[in-house]
Amino acid sequence: MSCNLKLNEASIQIVNQFLPLSLQLGLEITKSNLGGTFIDFGIKSKGGIQAGLELARTCMAGLASISLTPSHLDAWRGPSIFVATDHPVLSCLASQYAGWQIAVGKFFAMGSGPMRAHYASEDLFNLILGKETASQVVGILETGKIPSDDVFSFLSTKLNLSPDKITLLGAPTGSIAGSIQIVARALETAMHKLLELKFPLDSIQYGTGQAPIAPPSPDFNKAIGRTNDAILYGAEVHLWVDTDDEIISNLGPKVPSCSSSDYGQPFEEIFRNAKGDFYKIDPMLFSPAKVHFYNIKTGRCFQFGNFNAEILRKSWN
Repeated sequence: MSCNLKLNEASIQIVNQFLPLSLQLGLEITKSNLGGTFIDFGIKSKGGIQAGLELARTCMAGLASISLTPSHLDAWRGPSIFVATDHPVLSCLASQYAGWQIAVGKFFAMGSGPMRAHYASEDLFNLILGKETASQVVGILETGKIPSDDVFSFLSTKLNLSPDKITLLGAPTGSIAGSIQIVARALETAMHKLLELKFPLDSIQYGTGQAPIAPPSPDFNKAIGRTNDAILYGAEVHLWVDTDDEIISNLGPKVPSCSSSDYGQPFEEIFRNAKGDFYKIDPMLFSPAKVHFYNIKTGRCFQFGNFNAEILRKSWN
């Protein structure tokens, strides 16, 4: 299902705005031999806080305001990331969701960003608005490697675009920018959970999400554990919906992470027990700690889930 908002075009505009500031943002820009552009947000480059915010904005196709705010948690006085959008389905599911596993030889990355809306091969694009045909695309990669010519060639074939029409932004999980763009997904995890629960997505009008910025780590398992814990045990989401109270009452308790059978340990331990295989982890785990619903139709308010400060302290030492 297509829509009038052009996600890739909006992301290209964001990239063009911050590229002249690449030195200040700590970015490195390279061109592949095939003409594709890669912007490094923390693999070999320094990256940083402002770079992470630009990375998150690009990933949401400019359809959300993203800012650094004081923590909303009593147990964590460090900064957090606050996201607000009037287009939760498009910004979160059609763009930000990391729904494309890109594996080319020894290269692997979780792919997100609006290039997914152009490719539109995921089943969710049959359920939501967002499909588009773009002349240029932008993709975000969670990876610790610079993509090779083979990666651009692979994407060129899948997207049916020449490599020079493809811009990729990448950051490793353990970098500052990478950590910021991951915890900026608090709202997105709630949206994806609601998709899986068959909640009427067209009833979701507006949304906000807030999650603490996890302390970085050069160790991949610790980094992925800490960023996931920031959402599972420390994120808070607010949703304004227009639907029946009964739907919220029935599905709302299933949205927070505490509804999962895998809830209750630092994610590093969960990941280790699953032998590093995400598909062995209960998919219902990947959601925020606390979710609020405000029903525009009836005026009723609902809250589900709670923060878990004990696990955050254990995860973050």
